[in-house]
Amino acid sequence: MRITLLSLLLLCLAAATPARAELHITRDHGGYVEEYKTKYKRVREKGERVIIDGICNSACTLVLGMVPMNKICVTPRASLGFHQAYYDKAFTFGIKVTSSEGTSDLMSYYPDKVKDWIRRNGGLTTDMKKIKNGVELWKIIDPCPEEW
Repeated sequence: MRITLLSLLLLCLAAATPARAELHITRDHGGYVEEYKTKYKRVREKGERVIIDGICNSACTLVLGMVPMNKICVTPRASLGFHQAYYDKAFTFGIKVTSSEGTSDLMSYYPDKVKDWIRRNGGLTTDMKKIKNGVELWKIIDPCPEEW
């Protein structure tokens, strides 16, 4: 009986300890913008931290405008990829048809540092423009501290 009570006490203590909530992005090539808006709104509301530890392309980059920047960091493996928004190719017979409305919507979420980088690199086009880990990326997002 004593072991059971001790186990129960330890279990209760573990349950009472706050969890270290975080979203770990390692290989995200993007997808539907509205799904990412919903996801990142939930992350922001929960106060979760975001660690970009690999590829974050396309709609994934909305995290930069939807989650506070002090809750986001990058590791040495991080890279970001930006391009114009386009319609689902399943509905355009496999042809990439850009959406000026969708592109404007994306840009409206980005913080000024991201918009400045995009402008300095020729604006959004159909081609993916990438920022890899290094000084340029660190001007936008802080490197992760060791404990993250």
